[in-house]
Parts: sequence; C-alpha cells; structure tokens
Amino acid sequence: MEIMDLPTNKDIYSVALVIVGNEILSGRTQDTNTSWIAENLNAMGIALHQVRVVPDIEAEIVAAVNELRGKVDYVFTTGGIGPTHDDITSESIAKAFGVPYELDEVAFRILVAHYGSEENVTPPRKKMAMIPKGATLISNPVSGAPGFQMENVFVMAGVPRIMQAMFDDVKTRLSRGKPVLSNTIACSLQESAVAEPLTVIQAKYPNVSIGSYPHFRGGLLGLSLVLRSSDDPVLDKATGEVIKMIADLGGEPNALSIQSTGKKT
Repeated sequence: MEIMDLPTNKDIYSVALVIVGNEILSGRTQDTNTSWIAENLNAMGIALHQVRVVPDIEAEIVAAVNELRGKVDYVFTTGGIGPTHDDITSESIAKAFGVPYELDEVAFRILVAHYGSEENVTPPRKKMAMIPKGATLISNPVSGAPGFQMENVFVMAGVPRIMQAMFDDVKTRLSRGKPVLSNTIACSLQESAVAEPLTVIQAKYPNVSIGSYPHFRGGLLGLSLVLRSSDDPVLDKATGEVIKMIADLGGEPNALSIQSTGKKT
C-alpha cells in the first residue's frame, strides 16, 4: 500500500488515521484496517495522508488527534472504545476538544436494546455509551456500541468487522473528490537503474505519486512501479513515460494493472 502526499487542491480530500492500542505496538495484533480504509477512500477521492499508531496513553492520543485534526480534512481513529479499563479513546477525545465526557442517553438506549434490558447493561458495557458532549453517534449494526464523530474526527472500533460496519455510516458524511486511480508497471530492472530517470519523471508530474517497490517472485527479483493520481489524462501520460523509460533501459515493461484511460472526466 502507498500513502498519498497531502493534497493541495480539493480534487482530493485528506485523512489521517490514528490507530490506538498497545496490542498493535506489541505485535500481538496485526493491523489490517489501514489497507482496507485506504482502498475504500481511494474510490471516494480521499487520500490517506498519514497513519500513526499510539499506545493506550491519554496524552499520546490527545496530542496525535490535536496535531492532525487541523492539518487534514478528516481524522479517523480505530481502537480503544470497548468496555475495559484500557479503552480510553473516547475520554481522550473529550480531553482533546476540551468538552465533558458523559453518558449519552441515545447511546445508552441503543445498548439496552442490543443487550435486552437495562440490567444487562453492566457498568463495563455502560462505559461504551460514554462519549464527548456534543458528539454525533456513528451506527454500529454489528455489536451495538456506537462510535462517534466530533467535528472532523471520526472514532471507530478497532475490530475490523465492526470498523467496516461503522464506515458504512461514516462515508455518508464525507466530502468526495475525484477517485484516485492507480497504474502498476512491473519489470526486471534493478531499483538503482531507474532511480535517476524516475526522479526526472516525478518532477515533471508533481500531481502523480510515483513509487518503486522491489519484489521477489518465482525466484526472480523484480520491480513494481506504481503511479497514482486523480487526474486521469496526466496519470496516463506519466505512465507512458515510465513504460518508455523501462524500454530505453533495456527492460521489458509488464502492465499488471492500468486504471487510467487518458480521457478527461
């Protein structure tokens, strides 16, 4: 996965993702949310600009959210909104915005309906109805406990299935730009061979994100060149120059995936 540079126009909107959880940092749990979020945002014309993984420490969460929410269009957080003592994301977001952290009656009633009665909403479960004052709930059709939106910050669960269900609600609230298209060209050249001419092409097309990624397949070392942009004709032209560059260097370009058409939209 490649993370786009911060957009300079509103053809593309930007998101920063803050992953909360000691279990991610320790390696006990593998993050799969980042790639899923990035791929779904690309189709909406929204670029994933930055990803941070922070521990279950209030000051770290507050600092990350406050730094990022003024730099990008949207901030997503995943993790830390469950019922246990180390689920502190909701309270930390309240601190970040300087608002009270309180029981939300609508969220509480959602939990009552999900668990069948108020008696079944134990104190740990009730904690999942505590959110910053003024936040808007994000629907959770999987496990009941809602996420929430505070201005441009969207707080979601860390469990992939639940996060994806919450994203169905979140995406209805996001402004959309032009879809980000991606072209991938593979070749057998070494990365060092393409470094200089690829730098020249990148400078010529600043609105195209170009990355080079060595790979080892079938016992052979190769290189994948990935070009991404929301400007179809420009992306198509830059891709043509990369293909020519490979041929000029004695390589054989193989198009693994071409999304651009060269046509204006």
